[in-house]
Amino acid sequence: MADDAGNVTKAVLADLRDEGEALDGLVAGLDEKSWALPTPAPRWTVAHQIAHLAWTDGQALLAATDESAFREASQAALASPGTFVDEGAEAGAAQPPARLLESWRAGRDELLRVLGELPPGRRVPWYGPAMSAAGMATARIMETWAHGEDVADALGVTREPTERLRHVVWIGVRARDFAYAVRGLQPPGEPFRVELTGPGGELWAHGPEDAAQRVTGDAVGFCRLVTQRIHRDDSGVRAEGAEAQRWLEIAQAFAGPPGEGRVRKEDQR
Repeated sequence: MADDAGNVTKAVLADLRDEGEALDGLVAGLDEKSWALPTPAPRWTVAHQIAHLAWTDGQALLAATDESAFREASQAALASPGTFVDEGAEAGAAQPPARLLESWRAGRDELLRVLGELPPGRRVPWYGPAMSAAGMATARIMETWAHGEDVADALGVTREPTERLRHVVWIGVRARDFAYAVRGLQPPGEPFRVELTGPGGELWAHGPEDAAQRVTGDAVGFCRLVTQRIHRDDSGVRAEGAEAQRWLEIAQAFAGPPGEGRVRKEDQR
């Protein structure tokens, strides 16, 4: 079992490396004007998006290497939940782009090394539930992909979805109860069935087949929805059952306070 867990962790870390390199390829050759382009996130430029990833990689490193220091830092951050994420992004984005890019790359490499060396069974504290090394790597894939979507949008680039999205689907499903709890709501007691079509036409399914609460649709739309990169009405994701409908209104795959979400396309005009 330990070998199996180790193999899973290595595979997820390889996908995290590839996701980071894919986004790196979008920003590596940008000039200073492009780093300052606005993204769909209010007040965030391309530099803010990369700075946020560098900051959260740093927080993940701290959590994996010094739990007491991370708990102290996270408690201080959560005391001002409406500002600490923006403050971290602002500080990083104030750097020259070359320095920011170098810092992000170094942090990615170090995090991959540290997570790969964590002993089996070790759980890392976070702003949500504690996670295994594979779980933390999955969360970093989710964030890297989601912020990469904002960067691509700012640059006018359409990215081809990859099989790595299965990690975003997994954490989006696993975070169902957290999405309720972070809003002070009671999570539903019954299981959900989630059936999504992956980029290659494959079926990604979670939950019992006979569940009354069902979510179906395209995996890309679901990933954009749970990372709050798209409004539910524009996602193409369908729900059957009252609780499934409710979940899609509040779904979030990321830790921390509830996000603002995105407005409908028709309201952007």
